[in-house]
Amino acid sequence: MLDATTKAPTTTPAPEALQTSIADATRAVHGHQQGDGHWVFELEADATIPSEYLLFRHYLAEPVDSELERKIANYLMRIQGAHGGWPLFHDGAFDMSASVKAYFALKMIGHDIDAPHMKRAREAILARGGAAKVNVFTRFLLTFFGQLTWHSVPVLPIEIMLLPRWSPFHLTKVSYWARTTMVPLMVLAALKPRARNPKGVRIDELFHEDPATVGTPSRAPHQSKAWFALFSGIDRILRVIEPYFPKSLRQRAIESALAFTAERLNGEDGMGAIFPPMANAVMMYDALGHGEDYEPRATTRRGIDKLLVFNGDEAYCQPCVSPVWDTALTAHALLEAGDESSLKRAKQALDWLKPRQVLDVKGDWAAKRPDVRPGGWAFQYNNAHYPDLDDTAVVVMAMDRVRRADPSATFDPAIDRATEWIEGLQSKDGGFAAFDADNLEYYLNNIPFSDHAALLDPPTEDVTARCVSMLAQLGKTVQTSEALKRGVDYLRQTQMAEGSWYGRWGMNYIYGTWSVLCALNAASVDHADPAMRRATDWLVRIQNADGGWGEDGESYKLDYKAYAPAPSTASQTAWALLALMAAGEVDHPAVARGVAYLMKTQNKAGEWDEARYTATGFPRVFYLRYHGYPKFFPLWALARYRNLRNTNSRTVGVGM
Repeated sequence: MLDATTKAPTTTPAPEALQTSIADATRAVHGHQQGDGHWVFELEADATIPSEYLLFRHYLAEPVDSELERKIANYLMRIQGAHGGWPLFHDGAFDMSASVKAYFALKMIGHDIDAPHMKRAREAILARGGAAKVNVFTRFLLTFFGQLTWHSVPVLPIEIMLLPRWSPFHLTKVSYWARTTMVPLMVLAALKPRARNPKGVRIDELFHEDPATVGTPSRAPHQSKAWFALFSGIDRILRVIEPYFPKSLRQRAIESALAFTAERLNGEDGMGAIFPPMANAVMMYDALGHGEDYEPRATTRRGIDKLLVFNGDEAYCQPCVSPVWDTALTAHALLEAGDESSLKRAKQALDWLKPRQVLDVKGDWAAKRPDVRPGGWAFQYNNAHYPDLDDTAVVVMAMDRVRRADPSATFDPAIDRATEWIEGLQSKDGGFAAFDADNLEYYLNNIPFSDHAALLDPPTEDVTARCVSMLAQLGKTVQTSEALKRGVDYLRQTQMAEGSWYGRWGMNYIYGTWSVLCALNAASVDHADPAMRRATDWLVRIQNADGGWGEDGESYKLDYKAYAPAPSTASQTAWALLALMAAGEVDHPAVARGVAYLMKTQNKAGEWDEARYTATGFPRVFYLRYHGYPKFFPLWALARYRNLRNTNSRTVGVGM
């Protein structure tokens, strides 16, 4: 057994064994392809979404599905932490909001509060201050159930819908996920409905105080004292005057919210194609008196059930689905694998993706870029109002790789339109965000509602890197493309002192560094450039003793000092390897050790077991486990290693 200071021995993997590993992984990935050519893997979050789903059913007094509840309970009990509560990611620290929701859901299902798992959870919650310490979103849920009062949540006046664009708060100044969640929530806050809760379940035992006395939330660690004091003062004023707002004004605001929602309902794929706004929309229609058979409500409700996953004796609810992301990334892995069957399957996948490009809807992004034509892809099956730049760049790079090898491929119009859209959404600081441009109103993260610090969608290093990679792969240079030059400058300016880059959507500095090194290489930055050298030195320095790489979600802590090490994972190891190879280090001993780690940890099915979470929804609040990541990323890394070792140039010639 290697100790923490001993690196795995460096032996160049035998070509035959490497090819066997690649072939096994390739066959496994082939086996997951859907009949129409796409891939979609499970997307797992934490206890919050399945708990909210269960409580949502009881809020509406839907018929009890005992078998479904039993399976959700099994899932919740399995992921309960050793600390007694529920974490935000595998082996993570106790999280108050996740723990309170999971306890509430289990009690709603019928679990005895004195059962060992319930007793442990209750003791853990009370030891950390009790349920009064939950976040704002959980406070709203508990308020709907009458567990807390409306004095415990910030005022969300529906009249926000009528504010002019120049006002300090406007829907165009927050992220898509906040926007779609808040609009139906504001209607609910105006109507103040009460959950039906036929069983009358309460969780008073989780509070040290009378729940009715719980006041508004305290300032969150990320919030400025001055800004929070200002916004808290505004909240107190609104609390006094809101009841006196003219009824006609309120009705007009509700009608505006309903129109906003109706335009974005998105069929069974749902508003925003994510669980929170979908659930809020159903509750909103219910509060307005629309029955179960009201088509917008019924359609959205059916869509929510499509997020359920059943695994034997367990079940959970996904926050959303990820078919475009999964399909595009898997296509890249198969293009790297390069065998005839893989190339055919990748082409089939891209043919599936091609008609899903959004060409006819100017989504919310157009509020700040009205003259830009649509041309992106969304993350989910359908989400036309909210395409994202990350998915779009990844799809374009895969299409470009195919057309290089097959001139008959008909992807040129799709690539050109997507490029136009991405260039049009570059923010003024040179970076690129996920869904919008110039969402830089950072002061809004200080409002009482934003204790999660995820109200905005500003430019990030990883998405910027993906867009730079795409532009460079398409033949643009810093000399010929102002967008590319500004993107590279943004990346240079955001490098951390130790050499890494932040990863907003993947965990964390390993993901960000992989993204950026691919981009800088694609943009023809010299591998001897100090930025590249610092990054590769950092990656080599943090390699685990077993030859792999791992990083914990604690890397997102506010008082960042250094990345948080964790046991090696297949996906994070693959990112580190792809990063080092992009920087010209295919022959570095650390790369050989990482490849050996992947080969020795591959299971008999040709895949990799990965319980740890390696992706991010909202830092410090919500994390993700993409079940496809340990299937296609290791294949990608191993195949690239083989391909580079078989060439003389040792240079990665594509954007990622």
